[in-house]
Amino acid sequence: MIEDCTAIIMAGGDSRRMGTDKANLLLEGQTLLQGVISAMQPLFSSVIVSTRQPRPDIDQRQICDGQHNGGPLAGLVASLDAISTPWGFAVACDMPFVAPGLIRLLANCRSAQAVVPVVNGHPQPLTAFYTTGCVTVMRKCLAAQQKSLRVVLQQLQVRYVPETELLDADPGLRSFFDLDTPQDFATALNI
Repeated sequence: MIEDCTAIIMAGGDSRRMGTDKANLLLEGQTLLQGVISAMQPLFSSVIVSTRQPRPDIDQRQICDGQHNGGPLAGLVASLDAISTPWGFAVACDMPFVAPGLIRLLANCRSAQAVVPVVNGHPQPLTAFYTTGCVTVMRKCLAAQQKSLRVVLQQLQVRYVPETELLDADPGLRSFFDLDTPQDFATALNI
């Protein structure tokens, strides 16, 4: 169990490309959101769900950012502000295959303000660890309408974890498969 960290499940998106609320899609007998909650509970002492507005379909503690156009950054700011642990682990609700071993590997790399995996040359800011101290920079970016998490990362001390290190914990890198479209969901049903 990672005692000094809260899992922050990001579930506030519009699901525009999916055409329906991704969090409520059924995979292996449970919603995507419930699946990620269930996957995080054995790993973290605390698990919260970041939403734009309250979700009546779950019993998990929720943090509502209330911002219409703030994107994931607004949810992350509100969540990091609300937790009592020094670290938060952000994970999107549409990432049903995040491997516990990968999370433990990233947790062991915490030596900077953020720990971010890199897959196919791209940082993965929604499968990453952040200190609560990141909130100041994040809030400034949000106020300046710089809502990209990649812009935020440029202003933080980040330990980027390359794909070569990630492969030990997740040989197929399935952890980074996210469900953005109906085609992605169809693929997930066959994995």
